[in-house]
Amino acid sequence: MFANRIARARAAMAEQGIDVLLLSVGADLPWLCGYEAMPLERLTLLVVPREGDARLIVPFLEAPRVVERPDVFDLVTWRDGDDPVALAADLIGAAGMAAIGDQTWAGFLVDLTAALPGTRFTRASEITAPLRMVKDAAEVGALRRAAAAVDRILADVQAGNVALAGRTESAVAAEIAQRILDEGHRKVNFTIVASGPNAASPHHEPGDRVIRDDEGVLFDIGGTMDGADGVGYCSDITRCVHLGEPPSGFAELYGVLHEAQAAGVAAATVGTPCEDVDAATRRVIDDAGYGEFFVHRTGHGIGVEAHEHPNIVVGNDLPLVAGHAFSVEPGIYVPDIWGARLEDIVVATDAGPDPLNRIDHGLAVIG
Repeated sequence: MFANRIARARAAMAEQGIDVLLLSVGADLPWLCGYEAMPLERLTLLVVPREGDARLIVPFLEAPRVVERPDVFDLVTWRDGDDPVALAADLIGAAGMAAIGDQTWAGFLVDLTAALPGTRFTRASEITAPLRMVKDAAEVGALRRAAAAVDRILADVQAGNVALAGRTESAVAAEIAQRILDEGHRKVNFTIVASGPNAASPHHEPGDRVIRDDEGVLFDIGGTMDGADGVGYCSDITRCVHLGEPPSGFAELYGVLHEAQAAGVAAATVGTPCEDVDAATRRVIDDAGYGEFFVHRTGHGIGVEAHEHPNIVVGNDLPLVAGHAFSVEPGIYVPDIWGARLEDIVVATDAGPDPLNRIDHGLAVIG
């Protein structure tokens, strides 16, 4: 699997005239070689020349964490007191063009630039993003398992099996986070619990506000679950509930949102430009008079990272292909009053859009 990914990356490097691929912290590294670097001040760097052996440079104290894969890379270690940049520069050699990981610490890029004056640098995502955003069957399976896990959590919320009224957002968020782990995720990425007017902030941080009867609560949750390749794949889902019968204004808003999200999913067919999926959701919301309150893109890609390519946004004319995995999550946010968002992870397939999240899309009324 990883050897195949390295080979695909090298083919892309040849097409783009890249002599060496350099990956440090960030999701590209585990996706390509199975090792996830800790975000330390010590240099970790996978050096993949267009031809020849790939080498993974790691601090000596981190070597026990590495699962060695001789068919993928040779392990090279360095100790405190050594000069890892000089070691990397020696392995990189006389590369004319290097693609370096987008999340590499800026300090290392500055030092490598000085150590390799004849090398020009570009973004590694020019190589890796087109490869990563088309998921194979195993990756889709990992995303499907992660989606089913968070489905079970929010289905419990929709059924009224999680106490809400009288508790703080942060207390509910902590319970949801534990459930994410209990459902098999190895880490929690986010647990947005936004009640009442707080739901008008798309990335609200759960706080000490006490959830009340007769108001809405937005849940946007996700984590990372290990796939068959040992690499983590992400979940991401948003649902809303209302404690007691919703007022007519909120019910109307949610009805428009429900229609818009369904339109976006239906539009996500192979060959359709990403921006047309965005337009499909936006058209419904605009026509209902809520356009000014839809303040973000319709969706983002998902995989090893919660947010990756392709983005479902105006200006992205990339046609969907089978294997693209992304969110469809329109939202309507009326400042200081209320807000709502509805989100599924969807995979484009030749048979049509495949939503991975399957629980009820309606506004669950609790109590």
